[in-house]
Amino acid sequence: MKTQTCDFGFLAVPDSGPHPGVVLIHDVWGLKDHTRDITTRLAGEGYHVLALDLYRAMESVKIEDPGTWIQDLSDPDIIADIHAAGDFLRAHEDTAGDRVALTGFCMGGMYAVLAACEPNATFAAAAPFYGMLSYDHGLMQRDGGLDPAKKPRDPIAAAGGLHCPLLAFFGADDPYITADNIAALEKALGGVSHPHECVTYEGAGHAFMNDTYPDAYREDAAKDAWSRLVEFLAQQLKP
Repeated sequence: MKTQTCDFGFLAVPDSGPHPGVVLIHDVWGLKDHTRDITTRLAGEGYHVLALDLYRAMESVKIEDPGTWIQDLSDPDIIADIHAAGDFLRAHEDTAGDRVALTGFCMGGMYAVLAACEPNATFAAAAPFYGMLSYDHGLMQRDGGLDPAKKPRDPIAAAGGLHCPLLAFFGADDPYITADNIAALEKALGGVSHPHECVTYEGAGHAFMNDTYPDAYREDAAKDAWSRLVEFLAQQLKP
């Protein structure tokens, strides 16, 4: 396997190539060891994976409160960065063809949904993990509301514009994403033509894929979600 840093973040690809591409968006804490581990695991399944570092141009990153941090990020700027990362990966010599999928975790899952629902979206598939869905609940709730220039619409409001197949993963015990949020997402997706599915795991909460967080990690849910993810990507990206 080949790994390297690039202007957009961290790349991983099997030694022989080229391979279909996947852009992976990290959680609120940035491009840490868990993100790199997921990136190399996906590369081991036969993909050219770019773990996009959303914070790479920031002079300093000091996250004291994850909710406030995400609330203050500019969705339009980050979505534009995600699309630029997709274009970079499509043009890379180790990427086969022009079909690139999108996945992400926590904040990255939220942005995976938003980017897949943009009018100019060009991703071939999206597989978000426990991305926040509502800007009126949990981590995203703020007294007085959010800045509409930075947060013009949440994933539930955006979902009707989905431009590709979607497979979304959630934990039933996630304090940041309620069953009502998931039901609202499914309702919003009801009119789209692309296949879509929301998978919810009982006994799992937020960050159930993250084995560096023993209190959050749920092995059975993580294994099942990984199997579903690999099958979904193969269906959408491989001949």
